[in-house]
Amino acid sequence: MNNKIKIGIVGYGNLGKGAVEAIKQTEDMELIAVFSRRDPKDLVIDEPNVKTLHVSEANDYKDEIDVMLLCGGSATDLPEQTPQFASLFNTVDSFDTHAKIPEFYQSVNEVALENNTTAIISVGWDPGLFSTNRVMADAILPNGENYTFWGKGLSQGHSDAVRRVNGVKNGVQYTIPSETAIEKVRSGANPELTTAEKHDRICYIVAEEDADKAAIEHEIKTMPNYFADYNTEVHFITDEELNRDHSKAPHGGFVIRGGQTGLDNKQIYEFSLKLDSNPEFTSSVMVAYARAAYRLNKEKQFGAKTVFDIAPGYISPRSAEELRKDFL
Repeated sequence: MNNKIKIGIVGYGNLGKGAVEAIKQTEDMELIAVFSRRDPKDLVIDEPNVKTLHVSEANDYKDEIDVMLLCGGSATDLPEQTPQFASLFNTVDSFDTHAKIPEFYQSVNEVALENNTTAIISVGWDPGLFSTNRVMADAILPNGENYTFWGKGLSQGHSDAVRRVNGVKNGVQYTIPSETAIEKVRSGANPELTTAEKHDRICYIVAEEDADKAAIEHEIKTMPNYFADYNTEVHFITDEELNRDHSKAPHGGFVIRGGQTGLDNKQIYEFSLKLDSNPEFTSSVMVAYARAAYRLNKEKQFGAKTVFDIAPGYISPRSAEELRKDFL
């Protein structure tokens, strides 16, 4: 009898492709189907037993899929897709518009509670692993300050946002952390840093022919939640340059808390990541949390969940006994 957790994927962009690869590396999961808004015949997946289907057919798989990984973008896809799919499936998504997470949680929680599903939202490395480390550092060192630095790296969510600007044919966005700011924080000085002092944002844009480049630049630089609060550069390049120089998706960053214990002992808590592929790592985190969604649902823990609600044992394929023996 096959006891593997049965997974579906909605969306076959960089994140969806990464999820396919991540599932291959697990022994307790199997991929059943990939659903896309595109014509399924155009999806090339070198997995003979995996179905490629139009997203409209997902409802037919309610009883065949244990957890649906939602691999769309945060700007417009997930606010609609997560509540929709959480009415039918246990879900995991990577919604990453930090300012809108509270309202997103409410909309998903309502649907998941009504339908006895478990929906884990905002999974990845930030939000996700970085969020967990911010909470832990804050709890352990109450007398201190948290700092998060992203990059140098290509941001999936911000790149998705610039590609939706009118007149943009293609584009990517890099987040660049300030070395000066990082060193100040590591010194234990706990400086007050503005958003703009911590990072710069650099966009490389391929414009549509005859597009108004000045209007594109203005719309990007004034976009709330994404670029308005940052020093943002916009560079226009060709398709060839984009493919040659910006086809990989490196990323990473740091969560650092400078704290004090006792009378004058400085303590620095730091968690960092250095990633060759942002989407492949993000989807790997999502696949691990699919295990948690499946297990929590079996325990009748319904509703929306975040990484704060889920103990590490739920995401591991190993037994509690193994974890105590090998990792504690």
